[in-house]
Amino acid sequence: MNDLVFVKLGGSVITDKTQAETARPEIITRLAGEVASALAAQPGLRLVLGHGSGSFGHVVARRYGTRGGVHGEAEWQGFAEVAAAAARLDRIVTDAFLAEGVPVWSLQPSASARCWGGTLVSLETVLVVSVLAQGLVPLLYGDVALDELQGGTIISTEQIFAYLARQLCPARMILVGEVDGVFEGDPLRQPSARRVPEITEENWSLVRAALGGSHGVDVTGGMLSKVEEMVDLVRTLPGLTVHVLSGERRGALETALLFPSEASAGTVIRWSS
Repeated sequence: MNDLVFVKLGGSVITDKTQAETARPEIITRLAGEVASALAAQPGLRLVLGHGSGSFGHVVARRYGTRGGVHGEAEWQGFAEVAAAAARLDRIVTDAFLAEGVPVWSLQPSASARCWGGTLVSLETVLVVSVLAQGLVPLLYGDVALDELQGGTIISTEQIFAYLARQLCPARMILVGEVDGVFEGDPLRQPSARRVPEITEENWSLVRAALGGSHGVDVTGGMLSKVEEMVDLVRTLPGLTVHVLSGERRGALETALLFPSEASAGTVIRWSS
């Protein structure tokens, strides 16, 4: 699927992760507009969209410890509340994209996802393929999932994308976050932190040692786990490139969709062997 691109809108950019259940509608609308413009300019472009839960799902999940397992009445109550919070943000994102003319169809990951010890081992892909075949844009999001080893857990959008990518083999993946790429430290706390323009097999071990966590509440592991997930993916899918960029930079997403070779910022993750 050479024209298939996965795009993830990070919770760090579409919500204020320091305040519970606080969306950033102006950012969501602008990003939806950039996607709409890209689709209009390149009708053959096919997209799978995803988004994180940000200050919606993560705050509730941290309160109940959902990521680490679900046992007992109180934790199952929390499991249900996390699912509801994630769905509330998804409704906001869905409505914004539809308003901008992007034909998204939201698919609830927890309806079919199954995990083992926090690892996503099963997810229905037929619906995603069918949605793409009809010219629509599947929209998924970080969600809860049943777990055969620990009752329940949280699955990140990166986990979902990694699973789907191994089935659908997209050409590219774009991760849109708050900061413009991967940095050797947290640029929101350390202004002198240097951006890593490219991650390859040559520099991965050095970059991995320098990576820290994420700004705000993130129960899915922060930046390090997200980059590790993507490195594992490009290792196993020859030709796949992952571009990490900032949604705060106006036009960055549209440019990355239409002119990937002209991207001048962010971080590109690729493997040559």
